[in-house]
Amino acid sequence: ACFRLLCSLLVPALLLSGVLCLCAAVLLWGTRLWVQGRKQQLAPAGRDGRRPLLVAFFHPYCNAGGGGERVLWCAVRALQKKYKNVMCVVYTGDRDATGEDIVEGAFRRFNIKLTHPVKFVFLEKRYLVEASLYPHFTLLGQSLGSVFLGWEALVKCVPDIYIDSMGYAFTLPLFKYLGGCRVGCYVHYPTISTDMLSVVRNQDTRFNNAAFITSNPLFSKFKLLYYYLFAFLYGLVGSCSDVVMVNSSWTLNHILSLWRAGACTSIVYPPCDVQTFLDIPLEEEKSAAGYSIVSVSQFRPEKDHPLQIRAFAKLLKEKRLRQQPSLKLILIGGCRNQQDQDRVNNLKGLCEELGVSNHVVFRTNIPFEELKKHLAVATIGLHTMWNEHFGIGVVECMAAGTVILAHNSGGPKLDIVVPYEGRVTGFLAENEESYAETMAYILSLPPEKRLEIRENARQSVCRFSEQHFEETFLSAVEPLFK
Repeated sequence: ACFRLLCSLLVPALLLSGVLCLCAAVLLWGTRLWVQGRKQQLAPAGRDGRRPLLVAFFHPYCNAGGGGERVLWCAVRALQKKYKNVMCVVYTGDRDATGEDIVEGAFRRFNIKLTHPVKFVFLEKRYLVEASLYPHFTLLGQSLGSVFLGWEALVKCVPDIYIDSMGYAFTLPLFKYLGGCRVGCYVHYPTISTDMLSVVRNQDTRFNNAAFITSNPLFSKFKLLYYYLFAFLYGLVGSCSDVVMVNSSWTLNHILSLWRAGACTSIVYPPCDVQTFLDIPLEEEKSAAGYSIVSVSQFRPEKDHPLQIRAFAKLLKEKRLRQQPSLKLILIGGCRNQQDQDRVNNLKGLCEELGVSNHVVFRTNIPFEELKKHLAVATIGLHTMWNEHFGIGVVECMAAGTVILAHNSGGPKLDIVVPYEGRVTGFLAENEESYAETMAYILSLPPEKRLEIRENARQSVCRFSEQHFEETFLSAVEPLFK
């Protein structure tokens, strides 16, 4: 009787599941056909009868002015140079600027001039990927939000080739299976990494792992389970990509571990305007009156600007006792939104609290020429992000002739601040104490010794030039054009 009851329940359940799966398959197939129909309507043939090949970049913050945006515009320029019948499309949420403003901004900030027009598709739902919208389960919320934002992008313009250039991997299956596109991605930083899993597993308190979670074993176990499930989903969507480009050895290791797509994954170092900074003449002593320490990075929480300010305050306190030349910390970076501006205001409050306001200068969204001037007179280039995916600011500081002091992790440790032909190119530190000590050590070096380190660093950064990026990028994306 029990067996008959089980069968009477199981058979209808299986039939219902089958019907639902069939309906879902029909719906997805119908959606794909509809999307393909829109593709023909939205991209008519040109005057020569040929329809241009649409290559779309998904970059909702293309006007932000950071390292990711430099990659975007260098990639667009590289494609425009090589392929004549290609129209580059950029999906952006920067509705407060015109396409002309954005292109002009790329030239003003990065000295990148495009050879052909770019088609901008302005998205209205960028708020769906804002972290502030998801106070809890932020990774999942932003990833699901990116799917809806990606759908808006796909409906407005169906490309032939889709490249996610900002880390929204959950859009990849959308464009591949519904849009019928060949898909690629440039990964600056994994949405989740094995390091993040270890932070939660070890109950370490960091900017993305609050103290109330680390102090509660139950919350920590729940968050660890959530992270493992998210990592599994992240691996699934990432493996949809036909071409995967990563920006460093550190990112490569994590992506290979999570996506398991080694056959189509390669390192493409991000483009740094190395030559422009190499044009800055190296002088044995930059300033007799005092020293400036410069930080170049966007004002985001992971960049850990508070560590810079605390280490600098500690250094200042010790230097005052020794009557050394005056010191100044200059924090240079991009502000993408009000959240970033609030973060700057909080950092200014920290400076006041530590009594160093008169020695710390904030410069936000400055033109490229002003950035060069600051780096030209700086003695130390400062970087504090833990597990920085690459570190374009680190390369720029080295090329400009500053003595770099970066975090002992991620890209700076594995790819950038490494010995060049056996010679020192810079320094690494991990905490407030070691940063303060190393800055004091650098400043105590004889000018000729600092000059030697700066020259070593300059010679080592040519592998991060824009020309090298163009060559490796075009080589990596070539399968998408076959």
